[in-house]
Amino acid sequence: LKSNPSNNEEKEAQTQLTKSDELQRLHSQALSAYQQEDYEAAISLLDEILAVCVWDAELRELRAECYIKEGEPSKAISDLKAAAKLKNDNTEAFYKISRIYYQLGDHELSLSEVRECLKLDQDHKQCFSLYKQVKKLNKQIESAEEFIREGRYQDAISKYESVMKTEPEVPIYSTRAKERICHCLSKNQQATEAIELCTKVLQLEPTNVNALKDRAEAYLLEDMYEE
Repeated sequence: LKSNPSNNEEKEAQTQLTKSDELQRLHSQALSAYQQEDYEAAISLLDEILAVCVWDAELRELRAECYIKEGEPSKAISDLKAAAKLKNDNTEAFYKISRIYYQLGDHELSLSEVRECLKLDQDHKQCFSLYKQVKKLNKQIESAEEFIREGRYQDAISKYESVMKTEPEVPIYSTRAKERICHCLSKNQQATEAIELCTKVLQLEPTNVNALKDRAEAYLLEDMYEE
């Protein structure tokens, strides 16, 4: 304003000042909602602010936290990816993205994100610890799938049993492992065991197509055509 005190400039400056005050007020409300664990309200307020402050990495990270709490991991990933680009050496964002992918059962994407974190800081304790875990799990799953391709079903079963020991905390990995073991049992003509295990998988995931197909194959081996 001081550099160019015309009417137009003054109007523009006043508008921006008013908007700035409004955004600061929304920001305080968003933080307050977050602290009170009203994540839905916090997201709604952050949406308004981020429509104007598009390049604010901290706000995106805060909204990502709210999305995680609200059980919307894919939206959290989208905000964290933007935050990783907006802020230099944002190891924390890569770590969080990797953890979310891991919890969702996407071990390959988790591994690639945690590697990005270690590229920025090879001594990052959390990233290194996660990297070791994901790398081990990834290797076991790849190895098991290789055995299946080679028709070495018993070896694949042992390898998937190791997967369940490596990651007992995240349910999706044990469910996937059971699904693949059921496939191996069916292919190995161990019909009774296959039917039993496929049924367990289908109790956890009633719409699991692979388990349905493998159980059908096992029923055929037992001449249980109706089933």
